[in-house]
Amino acid sequence: MPHHDLLVIGGGTGNNVAAAGADAGLDTALVEPGPLGGTCLNRGCNPSKMLIQAATAANHVRDAGDFYLDASLDGIDFAAVVDDMDETLSALAEGMDEGYQDEENLTMYREKTAFVDERTVEIDGEEVSAEKVVVAAGSRPLVPPIDGLDEVDYLTSREALYLRDQPESLVVLGGGYIAVELGYFFESMGTDVTIVEMLDSLVPREDPAVAEAFTEIASERHDVYTGHRVTAVEPDGEGIVAHAETEAGDEIAVEGDELLVALGRRPNTDTLDVEAGGIETDDDGFVVTNDRLETSADGVWAQGDIADNAMFKHSGDYETEITTENVVRDGDATADFSAMPHAIFTEPQMAGVGRTEAELEEAGREYVVGREELPDTPMGRAKKLEEGFVKVLAAPDGEILGCHALGYEASTMIHEVVVAMRAGSGHVSDITDTIHAHPTLNKVVEYAFDDVPL
Repeated sequence: MPHHDLLVIGGGTGNNVAAAGADAGLDTALVEPGPLGGTCLNRGCNPSKMLIQAATAANHVRDAGDFYLDASLDGIDFAAVVDDMDETLSALAEGMDEGYQDEENLTMYREKTAFVDERTVEIDGEEVSAEKVVVAAGSRPLVPPIDGLDEVDYLTSREALYLRDQPESLVVLGGGYIAVELGYFFESMGTDVTIVEMLDSLVPREDPAVAEAFTEIASERHDVYTGHRVTAVEPDGEGIVAHAETEAGDEIAVEGDELLVALGRRPNTDTLDVEAGGIETDDDGFVVTNDRLETSADGVWAQGDIADNAMFKHSGDYETEITTENVVRDGDATADFSAMPHAIFTEPQMAGVGRTEAELEEAGREYVVGREELPDTPMGRAKKLEEGFVKVLAAPDGEILGCHALGYEASTMIHEVVVAMRAGSGHVSDITDTIHAHPTLNKVVEYAFDDVPL
């Protein structure tokens, strides 16, 4: 039986742990049946953001008249947009693979695996063991048992990102970040998009003010049905029909050439038989970890989407630092997931850090609110922005509890708040006492914090 010092399962963020182990002289094995780089590089944030940039560029041309520029969008080469993304990212994954093949102290296993015992897995019919194991096998799209779904051709985000033939119409099941980002991309390219979401707003995990505002914006672009649970789908000639109903029993039927199932993601623990490895999971199938990212099994760590922490690439990157310190260097690093930011790359963008107003109300936490509208700022006027705001949630003593933004480049603007919460004092004054260059977009952050009644 092959035995290694370190076995890493998953070539997304896990590939960096494997590389660090090999560089440190550990006999390291990396198990990844697909392309290196994991979901983010191949099936998630990288491809989606490249496509979204094309969508936003198209919309900038459409909006040129707002600045008295005579411009027209004469056509979109949809397949070329996808091909450019695919060729760019495939080259990165292939280059990573070639580099790792030549890495000293690193053995690559390119087959699927599953646990057969503690720190022992089976790969292509052979058992492989290690002194230490890092589980970083990620997640995949969640496909619930909807009546008729197995009888129609449907897309998940994996297939939708690489679709070369642009559909005339698309029905999206779900209203979370994947649904709205892909809905924005396809609509901007010229596809008629319908979104069906079970809850009362799109992006329901966002702060209520952001979710409500974005739902209104999306409803001007798409046919949006919130408060509707999909009950069944069926083929309709070359397309599909999705049936949905409200809690009151009102029914709708929506049609489209293609169907996108964007109802969340699930961890890949079920494919690894983690129970055989003595690895505890929670009710949703995520690997349970402590603050050192150790699992219930001795000598086994977990990180990334498969672990019970935030399902963000930047969280996975942060977890890689903790895992590498503890596994490779025998350190005692602990993870701090407070002030974990996130962003949604529609246009306008959404971003947030800390608690939402709904979470504070549920917890019975006392708070005050500051807010500034982006169109009312100098740069907002210069860019002729019609929507967007920054909302601050703070304790009465000035502690920053959360900040949420909707608007142009919200994903970038949120970071000064993240720094204040993680590296500063975490007080409103960290922002208000900072000199903001005028007239940058981030003045809206300053103004929102100035609005907090302390």
